[in-house]
This record gives sequence, C-alpha cells and structure tokens, in this order.
Amino acid sequence: MGIRLGCIADDFTGATDLANNLVRAGMRVVQLIDVPPAGAEQAVDADAVVIALKSRTVPPADAVESSLRALAWLRSMGAEQVYFKYCSTFDSTPAGNIGPVTEALMDALGTDFTVATPAFPDNGRTVFKGHLFVGDVLLGDSGMRHHPLTPMTDSNLVSVLGAQTTRAVGLIDHTVVAGGAEAIRARIDALREDGFGIAVADAVSNDDLLRLGAAVRGLPLVTAGSGLAIGLPANWGFEPSRAAAQLPPPGGHRAIVSGSVSAATNGQVLQYLRGGRPAFSVDPLRVAAGEDVVGQALAFAESHLADGPVLVYSTEPADTVRSVQGRLGAAEAGELVERTLARVAQGLVERGVRRLVVAGGETSGAVVQALGVTGLRIGPQIDPGVPWCAATLPGGDTLHITLKSGNFGGPDFFTSAFGLLDEEAA
Repeated sequence: MGIRLGCIADDFTGATDLANNLVRAGMRVVQLIDVPPAGAEQAVDADAVVIALKSRTVPPADAVESSLRALAWLRSMGAEQVYFKYCSTFDSTPAGNIGPVTEALMDALGTDFTVATPAFPDNGRTVFKGHLFVGDVLLGDSGMRHHPLTPMTDSNLVSVLGAQTTRAVGLIDHTVVAGGAEAIRARIDALREDGFGIAVADAVSNDDLLRLGAAVRGLPLVTAGSGLAIGLPANWGFEPSRAAAQLPPPGGHRAIVSGSVSAATNGQVLQYLRGGRPAFSVDPLRVAAGEDVVGQALAFAESHLADGPVLVYSTEPADTVRSVQGRLGAAEAGELVERTLARVAQGLVERGVRRLVVAGGETSGAVVQALGVTGLRIGPQIDPGVPWCAATLPGGDTLHITLKSGNFGGPDFFTSAFGLLDEEAA
C-alpha cells in the first residue's frame, strides 16, 4: 500500500513540526532529509512521509525545482494527497517562496484550487479575517518584522500571498469555518466559480483546524503551517495512539547546538545560562578572523559532557545580529554560523553525544546534512510543534535528535527536552 499523505516542508524544523502533529493524530511518520536519489523508490513503512527541504530562503526558481522533485518522488510512492508545509509566521518575501511553490505544485497536480493557512493555535498562531496573529499581536507588529532574511511587515495574508501569485487569492473567513465542513466546501465551490485559485482560511482554534481538515479531504493539494495536520489523519480513519510515537531507548551524552536568532530561542539560551550550566558562545567575527572556534568549542564541551548537557550557541539579540551582518554581510554571516555549528555537531557526535537538541531551521538543516542523516522516525512531543526523533547514523548507532524551530518551545525547553526523553524511556 502506498503512503496516504505526502508532505513537502520548506525547512528542516518545519518538517519535524508537521510530522509531530501527524504522529499525535495517529499516523506513523518518516521524515526524509531531501529527496531520495533516483532508484530509492523502495517501500517506506509509514502512513505519511515528510520530505524536508532547505527551500524557504533560496531563490524562487530553486525552491520550485526542489519542491517538484519532492512531489515526483511522493507521487511515485503513491501519495494520495500532498501537503506543502511552510512556517506558521508565513516567512516569505514579495517574490516568494510560498506563492511560486504553491502554484508550481498546483500545475503539476492539475488542480485549480487549494487552501492556505499557517494557523497553529497551540503555538499562538491564529488567522482571523485573513490576518495572521502571533500571540496577541498582528504578525507585522511581532518580532518577525525584524527577521534578517524574511521580515514580515504585512499581517494580511490575502495581500501577502496575492503579491506572490498569478492566481487570485480569496478568503474563507471564520464565520464560514464555524459552520463546519459542508459550509467550507460550499465556500470553496463559490470561490472557484468566481475565478479564485487559492483561499486563505481563518482558524483561531484547533476545532477550526479539525473542520478545515475534514473539508479539504478531496483536494489534491493543501498548503499550511503544521497546524492543519491535526485535521487530516482522521480522513483515513487514524486515531491518536502512543504506539505511533515509540522510539528506541536513548543513551550517550547530551548536548545542545543553537543558531537561531529568534526571541524565543534567545529566552531559552538565557534561561539555560541563568542555571549556571556549561555553555560556549560562538562568535562569528572570531570565526571569520580565522580562529579555530570549532576546536575551542569541542575542547570545552569534552570537559563537560560527562555532566551535561552542554550548550554551544550563536544566538544573540537582533541588534547584535545586525551589527555582525553589517560587517560580514547577512548571507555570509548566516552561512558562516551554519557551517561552524554543523562542524561542532559532528565533533560532539564523534565524542559520544547521542541525545542532541538543535535550535533554528537553517542550523538544523546544516547539522543533519553534516551528520549524514537521511531519515528520521518521529517520536513524542516535547512542546507544541517539537518532537524527539530517532536517526540511524552512518556507523549504525541511534541518535536521538530534536530539530526545534527558533520560534517554538517554552523558556526551559533545553532542559525539559532531555527530561521528557528520560521519562519516555522509563
């Protein structure tokens, strides 16, 4: 039997975020790191497959190309429905990449309509009258307005997405969503007749997402953040089950690698440091000057791993990040940090780390690629949108790893994550 749901995620943490919600709703999920090579169309023992790409901030043409490759592989595996997953803060620029990828997938699937909703109420992301809220504030008033790569200053998703697409973008507002699946389907039919190809859907609660999930059962393509995933597994008869999230027992040293510059991760780093725990700060300017910062970080970590967890971080407030970008260039600074932290992660695993927390989407992508990880089995949820996963390292050992979106997790995430893993193994 082919997989039921084939998912394409535009970054690595977003992929695990989506997979986490599918597992919580009862599906067995495998996450693949990029599109498998030609000839790798062997059977996958899962109900859903999530392919993690690094396509969020690449040029639109590159994002489209990699997304279409992912689609072709998922269709070869028999995927009955396709899910394009983007960030719950709709991270994008006027050029894309959400709009161009959505339209390319629609064309490839031969469908004239899809929905868009980044809503994830469990993490404070809600859509009302087409406007995205982050907690109690509009997206354009949130910390995302200062994002170094995709600053979000417009909260109206209809206008944001409309600027990225050739198709007309409409709205399925909260009054329709509250009416249930039949009302939503009727609104979709009306929008289609009026020439709309995409509709932003309101959702202010999980109940809204469940109603939307039932309503989009027949659409070849859905696009969303990870929230809508809670409403799809029931369309195939799946129900929540602890068995779907079982992982092998953990072991080995514990470590954290953090490259996110989000406000949430800054708070998590600060909370960790306040506890007096071992931490090493990576300074991009010292790396750029040619210092062996990787070696210094690993030497520091090696002396503390027995009493870990150990944190290696390059997480700074927005003004500090802008200062570094001003000296090195925004893209160059980001890539420098990613490469450095990826090498650190490699060294930590070589030194026996088998429980690893990675914070930040771009950092997560760089780390899993550096470790040679090609797939993840999704396990139990730590915080909304963030699960533990299990990967098989090239040498055969099991690595328990969590890839945390910069915006997700509570203040004590770095310590609570390891506590949960120990509880699950008990």
